Amino acid sequence: MATPSKKTSTPSPQPSKRALPRDPSSEVPSKRKNSAPQLPLLQSSGPFVEGSIVRISMENFLTYDICEVSPGPHLNMIVGANGTGKSSIVCAICLGLAGKPAFMGRADKVGFFVKRGCSRGMVEIELFRASGNLVITREIDVAKNQSFWFINKKSTTQKIVEEKVAALNIQVGNLCQFLPQDKVGEFAKLSKIELLEATEKSIGPPEMHKYHCELKNLREKEKQLETSCKEKTEYLQKMVQRNERYKQDVERFYERKRHLDLIEMLEAKRPWVEYENVRQEYEEVKLVRDRVKEEVRKLKEGQIPVTCRIEEMENERHNLEARIKEKATDIKEASQKCKQKQDVIERKDKHIEELQQALIVKQNEELDRQRRIGNTRKMIEDLQNELKTTENCENLQPQIDAITNDLRRIQDEKALCEGEIIDKRRERETLEKEKKSVDDHIVRFDNLMNQKEDKLRQRFRDTYDAVLWLRNNRDKFKQRVCEPIMLTINMKDNKNAKYIENHIPSNDLRAFVFESQEDMEVFLKEVRDNKKLRVNAVIAPKSSYADKAPSRSLNELKQYGFFSYLRELFDAPDPVMSYLCCQYHIHEVPVGTEKTRERIERVIQETRLKQIYTAEEKYVVKTSFYSNKVISSNTSLKVAQFLTVTVDLEQRRHLEEQLKEIHRKLQAVDSGLIALRETSKHLEHKDNELRQKKKELLERKTKKRQLEQKISSKLGSLKLMEQDTCNLEEEERKASTKIKEINVQKAKLVTELTNLIKICTSLHIQKVDLILQNTTVISEKNKLESDYMAASSQLRLTEQHFIELDENRQRLLQKCKELMKRARQVCNLGAEQTLPQEYQTQVPTIPNGHNSSLPMVFQDLPNTLDEIDALLTEERSRASCFTGLNPTIVQEYTKREEEIEQLTEELKGKKVELDQYRENISQVKERWLNPLKELVEKINEKFSNFFSSMQCAGEVDLHTENEEDYDKYGIRIRVKFRSSTQLHELTPHHQSGGERSVSTMLYLMALQELNRCPFRVVDEINQGMDPINERRVFEMVVNTACKENTSQYFFITPKLLQNLPYSEKMTVLFVYNGPHMLEPNTWNLKAFQRRRRRITFTQPS
Repeated sequence: MATPSKKTSTPSPQPSKRALPRDPSSEVPSKRKNSAPQLPLLQSSGPFVEGSIVRISMENFLTYDICEVSPGPHLNMIVGANGTGKSSIVCAICLGLAGKPAFMGRADKVGFFVKRGCSRGMVEIELFRASGNLVITREIDVAKNQSFWFINKKSTTQKIVEEKVAALNIQVGNLCQFLPQDKVGEFAKLSKIELLEATEKSIGPPEMHKYHCELKNLREKEKQLETSCKEKTEYLQKMVQRNERYKQDVERFYERKRHLDLIEMLEAKRPWVEYENVRQEYEEVKLVRDRVKEEVRKLKEGQIPVTCRIEEMENERHNLEARIKEKATDIKEASQKCKQKQDVIERKDKHIEELQQALIVKQNEELDRQRRIGNTRKMIEDLQNELKTTENCENLQPQIDAITNDLRRIQDEKALCEGEIIDKRRERETLEKEKKSVDDHIVRFDNLMNQKEDKLRQRFRDTYDAVLWLRNNRDKFKQRVCEPIMLTINMKDNKNAKYIENHIPSNDLRAFVFESQEDMEVFLKEVRDNKKLRVNAVIAPKSSYADKAPSRSLNELKQYGFFSYLRELFDAPDPVMSYLCCQYHIHEVPVGTEKTRERIERVIQETRLKQIYTAEEKYVVKTSFYSNKVISSNTSLKVAQFLTVTVDLEQRRHLEEQLKEIHRKLQAVDSGLIALRETSKHLEHKDNELRQKKKELLERKTKKRQLEQKISSKLGSLKLMEQDTCNLEEEERKASTKIKEINVQKAKLVTELTNLIKICTSLHIQKVDLILQNTTVISEKNKLESDYMAASSQLRLTEQHFIELDENRQRLLQKCKELMKRARQVCNLGAEQTLPQEYQTQVPTIPNGHNSSLPMVFQDLPNTLDEIDALLTEERSRASCFTGLNPTIVQEYTKREEEIEQLTEELKGKKVELDQYRENISQVKERWLNPLKELVEKINEKFSNFFSSMQCAGEVDLHTENEEDYDKYGIRIRVKFRSSTQLHELTPHHQSGGERSVSTMLYLMALQELNRCPFRVVDEINQGMDPINERRVFEMVVNTACKENTSQYFFITPKLLQNLPYSEKMTVLFVYNGPHMLEPNTWNLKAFQRRRRRITFTQPS
């Protein structure tokens, strides 16, 4: 294994330690040298064709630190031992020209093409163009797995690069143009159809593949139409035959049908008559609406002068109202003074009234006092009589005390019972919460398990069905049987599932694990043989490997970034874990991090581990049997699909046991609650009885004492009432004196009030005069406003009338359209369809301006709704007289006739469409097939000549089983390498690997002379060829690729035969590699040549 060199920091065009040294002896006569990096655009008019590769630069790409390759315009032969980096140049061409990483067959991420240990890489391709060379640069970021594109050192996008490459007819995804090493075998696997498509794209005119695709689409539509026509024709024939059988029966319905037809025509004409009636009504409403619209306009014009006069009167009114307001202010001041005097007089009157009222109150109080005294005396007498009749109260206190003690004891028992009920309820609530929590946990476990089973069912249905059978038949097995490994494995951390799925094949992930050979045979016989299910089964080792210790402690490996062995990443039943440890050594395979990947070379050399996992890659390490060197290969980890869901079955069983215990406790709590509620109910009843007894005893004890208290209270009240006396005569005298004094004051106030009223009256007269003037103005203004309002009212009424008429017009117009639509539907007329003139009696006009068509068959029918309804009644009565007939036969006959007519029309349209498609196919076929046949004939001629020169036979033809199936056309390659055999089609199985390589190479060479692509790449096509065929093929490659005006050719090979013919037009590029390579700055070809000459001269002759 070669040791990669360090990247050189000098910008010298010399190759690095893994660069491609050029052999001057094999260069073209111009002895073109490598171009310096600072000259990116080469303006060349030499033998390069448009789009040829002028320069390839690589930096930190696969095996190269820095390398620049300058290929020749014709055949470029890249020679180097296996593993030196020949295919790296092919990868650089593909990726540099916007090819997909997956096409190379090596990795699907572009970041994997960057040299290990580097964070960025670069590929630069310079393409020849007559208008100026095109330099495409692709910089690759490993961390982001992202590319950055540049065209002529200017940033751009991948889409623009793809467009530029396609414009030069470069197809790195076409195996006929670009055949990498890992895709050589796939060329022979190309079907005839795929080979034709690749050839069309590679050397055919640009429109050839387009015509082919168009033909396939047209043919597919043609087949669909042919199938449709065939089906409709067969169905039509069946319908016609069936109607012929019922023709005799249908003729008996003709008489009845005549009446029914007339009824149908009457029913068809009726919508037309309805439409005509509404249309006439619409025209009348439209005329009235236009007339009212003119009235609205005239009314609006007549209101303008009135509005101006009203504004003048309004100004005059404002002036008069201002003067009235001034007088009103004076009147208000005088009135306020009058009001003040009146208020004083009223207060005097009120004072007199209060004195009189107070006297009356005292008189009434005295009368009420006398009445209350009499009532109180009577009540005292009644109470004393009742007291005499009341018996002496016995001593009831001991009984009351006994009942009180009983009540206190019952209350204590009730409180204790209620406390226990509350405790039981709390306990039940707690248990219910625990039950809900456990139920939720079990549901979540079941959901996770269902997810795993759904994935198994979707991907491996047979295995899923076998799982269901196993669960129902476990009693048939003697020892433990584990369900498929993917169901029994539970990841401790879901993000680690990718390591297990990449380590254990899917066949074993879906395998059942048995502890007994006998059990496995019973299972397979039932499931595989009887149920025909495709399932896998394995047997766990008899001695358990589940707990076997790894050969190296994990602590020793942590310095390299390893954090666990595979076994510690998941849990599984003992048989499953034992099988995986025995079969896949999961206890010996460590899992690392990104730190491990960064130190991977050191890890491989120092740990000598056979398998290693980093964050995103798997490394397999082997030791060469010959050189004892360590060889490693790495692959990207696939995304986990099955083990991302984790279910802890042991915890689920624990939850089920916990749920059963909770149910038992709930039943015990419910029983206790029932008993406590019965006890509480009994205590409540006893408490009520005791309270009632106590209440009766207390009432008996307190009755006599209450009577004595009432008598004492009433005697006290009587004494107070007798002491509260009043002198009414003295009170009347005092009131009369005060009233006389107030009347004297009141007379003086009335005189002052009279003078103020006179002043106020004068002001009122002046105000009234102004009000009269204002009233005159207001009256005139009101009259104008009234006239204006009347005109406005008339305008509103007219406008409302106009709106109503317009709405009615719209309604009638919509109704006209609906009736017209219904009438046309009854007559089976389309929205824009017009009947011929001979079928019309008149041409009514729809309100929207379109002409309608009234069929001529209506001309002999009545023209009013009443007449039509009367005739309909008569015809229906006549039609009902035909009894004993089966209308179903006529309906079916008529329906089939309509279907026959419709099918006939549809069939006619389909046939016209089919003829059009066939015409189009014929035209496109002629433009496609003839050039294609000529192209295939040319390929065949070249291909046959190449094979003939090798004393073998080969031919290429355009093959199809059906000339009309354009999607089945293909190019068939048939070859014969021995005279004793017949020509056989080139397939991945019939010919040997060397024969397939020869055939592939000669076919590509046949395309070479016809190809319009700028260059062709073939990587290690000569692998497996015998020396004779290899020599012949090499000669033909040289002769073909070194002709004038041919495209550029890249021929990659790990070996060369001796004494091969070479051409001056070919360029030989040697790839050297090894631990003893010189540094780039010490590489000197001229010094090597001089040393070689000295060695040759000093050797003895």
